[in-house]
Amino acid sequence: MLEYKNASEEFAPQITKLVQETIASVYPKYYPKEVVDFFAGLHCEDAVRKDIRNGNIRMLLVEGCLAGTGSREGDHITRVYVSPSFQGKGYGTYIIKKLEEEIFSDYGRIYLDASLPACHLYETLGYKTSHHDKWEVENGVILVY
Repeated sequence: MLEYKNASEEFAPQITKLVQETIASVYPKYYPKEVVDFFAGLHCEDAVRKDIRNGNIRMLLVEGCLAGTGSREGDHITRVYVSPSFQGKGYGTYIIKKLEEEIFSDYGRIYLDASLPACHLYETLGYKTSHHDKWEVENGVILVY
């Protein structure tokens, strides 16, 4: 059974753990350590708690287990992560579609910043790259997204 709902603060540690484990498992295949560390810091528990308090985080439970999470801020999809053990089963697509429904009811467009691991998924869902940005992280390493 799938349950998609607003996250409550009691789930902040679990959501943070899911995001951090996903970053640690997937991102090193695409990025140098400095960029992986940047993403881990960006999605720390304080940031997750702040987004929960602002009503921005959703979570997907599968048979009562936290499988994934999605966040939005206005018309911006800001954080979509699926636990490595639940990847490849359509849950990321499910979360994105649910976020799209919410956003389209309030706005006429959606935008997002996609990491390399997520680009293919977003492209298969019809998203197009409008531009790339770059951000200097630790040791002068450049993150391009």
